[in-house]
Amino acid sequence: MSELENPPRTYSGALLVVIALALLAGLGALIWAYTLSSRLSHQEASLTAANQETAKLAAEMRETNARLTVATDELGKSLGLTQKQLDARAQAIMQREQADSKRLEAAQQQTAQQVSSVSSEVSNVKTDVGGVKTDVAKTQTDLANTISQLQSMRGDLNNQNTLIARNAGELELLKHRGDRNYYEFTLNKNKRQPVGTVSMELKKADPKKSRFTLLVFSDDRRYEKKDRNVDEPLQFYSGKDPMLYEIVVNNIHNKNQVSGYLSTPKSAPAPVTAQ
Repeated sequence: MSELENPPRTYSGALLVVIALALLAGLGALIWAYTLSSRLSHQEASLTAANQETAKLAAEMRETNARLTVATDELGKSLGLTQKQLDARAQAIMQREQADSKRLEAAQQQTAQQVSSVSSEVSNVKTDVGGVKTDVAKTQTDLANTISQLQSMRGDLNNQNTLIARNAGELELLKHRGDRNYYEFTLNKNKRQPVGTVSMELKKADPKKSRFTLLVFSDDRRYEKKDRNVDEPLQFYSGKDPMLYEIVVNNIHNKNQVSGYLSTPKSAPAPVTAQ
């Protein structure tokens, strides 16, 4: 057979390959187109859902905005009323503060006047006190000088010097010393009478010679002070724990009467007074 009757198989195989490739390409294109279409459909569905959600959100936002507008209006009205009330309250408070300030200022002025008056009075009192202190100091000095001038005489028992008062003025000075108790007396002849915690009786008096005799009764004992002189300290001991007592006769008025004082220690018993 000749070569024309048997064509080469190479061309037939190549053609089949081309056809196969074309088919595969077409199939791939179909598959890709389908996939793309499916994805597109899915995207469209998602976009539709998104659009619906956006529309829903937009509606909700419109509703919310409407509510907010209403609420804002109501709040504005409420705030408007409250502001008026606050303004009124503030005005009332300011008026009250002004009134309180005026009252406080008046009270301060009154207090200042009172303080000034009191200060003036205190200054006057201080001046008076200063004067009193000066007077007291002078009196104390005079008292000390006067006391130093009091007569000192020896007692009839212990022979020790003791201050005596020769008159009422000097007796007051001795009382101011405060170291002893003093009891003044006037004795009548032959009449026993209590003086302090003891008793005395005048037995004799001689105005011309300024001499006298008297009896002293103390602790169931009797002491005779015979022919003694005016302003002479007459001493005796009295009490459970013996303490020194002194009698001074300052005046002999007549034959029947004398006067003077009894001096006892501060710790000596005091006479019992009738209730």
